[in-house]
Amino acid sequence: MPLKVYNTLTKKEEEFKPLNPPKVNMYVCGITPYDEAHLGHGRAYVTFDIIARYLKYKGFKLNYIQNITDIDDKIIKRANELGKSTDEIAKKYTESYFDVMDSLNVERASKYVKATEHIKDMIRHIQKLIEKGFAYEMDGDVCFEIDKFKDYGKLSKRTKKSMMAGARVQVNEKKKSPLDFALWKAAKEGEPSWDSPWGKGRPGWHIECSTMSGKYLGDTFDIHGGGLDLVFPHHENEIAQAEAATGKQFVKYWIHNGFVTINREKMSKSLGNFFTLKEIFEKFPPQAVRFFFLQTHYRSPINFSDQLLKDAEEGLKKIYEAVNDFDVYSKNPKGKGKEKLEIEKFKNEFEDAMDNDFNTAAAISVIFRLISLVYTMTKRGAVGGEEVKKARDQVVKMCGILGLEIKTGIPEDVKKLAKERDEARKKKDFKRSDEIRDKLEKMGYIVKDTPSGTSVTGGL
Repeated sequence: MPLKVYNTLTKKEEEFKPLNPPKVNMYVCGITPYDEAHLGHGRAYVTFDIIARYLKYKGFKLNYIQNITDIDDKIIKRANELGKSTDEIAKKYTESYFDVMDSLNVERASKYVKATEHIKDMIRHIQKLIEKGFAYEMDGDVCFEIDKFKDYGKLSKRTKKSMMAGARVQVNEKKKSPLDFALWKAAKEGEPSWDSPWGKGRPGWHIECSTMSGKYLGDTFDIHGGGLDLVFPHHENEIAQAEAATGKQFVKYWIHNGFVTINREKMSKSLGNFFTLKEIFEKFPPQAVRFFFLQTHYRSPINFSDQLLKDAEEGLKKIYEAVNDFDVYSKNPKGKGKEKLEIEKFKNEFEDAMDNDFNTAAAISVIFRLISLVYTMTKRGAVGGEEVKKARDQVVKMCGILGLEIKTGIPEDVKKLAKERDEARKKKDFKRSDEIRDKLEKMGYIVKDTPSGTSVTGGL
């Protein structure tokens, strides 16, 4: 089955055919580092981590670029509030972002590009738009004239009339249209600025991504991703800026992940339901949070609650416990029956799910069905030995593709604690036995009592 992806531009699923196979160029809008990463960030970057992992699993050579918008109104505001420089704020929250993404087992992009390191490239891009008649300067500001770009609205499918009706645009009589957007902003007192042909200032938000993606991936590239909230105006404006400058199609496939709600309400600081990932990690293991995201298709909205996180944690534990059990079962003799585990069938079903627009929810269902079948067949003695080991290895492999890393090696100090617990239980020292169990679980291991003693497997 060929890989199919839903393209926001065409509003339909399409067979994925990169421009220059096996090479795939992908750009994903990154963070504006002015605060701690939150649930929405987690959902977005786990989504594109899954896409990146699966593309590599399929044999594609992925070049994945993610930007860091390290100069922005929000960063300036936060810097002023805290009496720090914008560089200090951006550095602090960029480092924090990488910390939480590492905890979620999000693999690093091929390259992270900072806006402040590409100002000259942006100025050249803006100059080209002015020369081609798509942009105009007014008292040190430069704006893109959307009426000059006939395809404006093709991604969001909005008409200019509907954009005007829903626009929250600052009144500026010098603009030719209220919808014209900033390419360059004239410097304000006390704000960071750079020299330009229009005087001191800084780039607008949208021009950053158009310029940097084009620099590293070319005029036309395969995939551009981000959250659904970026479709308009950010990605719509990126298309206008890029295609007006080059005359070429900007991106072949646009991919967007759905929103996160909290107890079925939109996440917002004003509602008091805004959670950073670090806050959530204090209550739930990061791998359980990742598993929670994967249980819903990336394009669908996802509702967050403590109970749903607890359910996800229990579900993930069942997978880890199964892997541990299968290790034990694989040491048993070969099954007596004539039945056989069709492991290849499950592998194919897993790939079919992922080939269907990266359907992680369906892929997880395949993992649980394989686990259930192995339990059923081993219980009646139908399979054992090498066959169970192959099933166990397939579960670990499928989890690995989803970024759910199962610890397979148990360190000596952990084995020693498990042995101490067995000795405590033999002596009926249940207080000590419980203390050791608690210690092992705090270390991230799953502890299970079996007829042969304490079983410990890598967990959350």
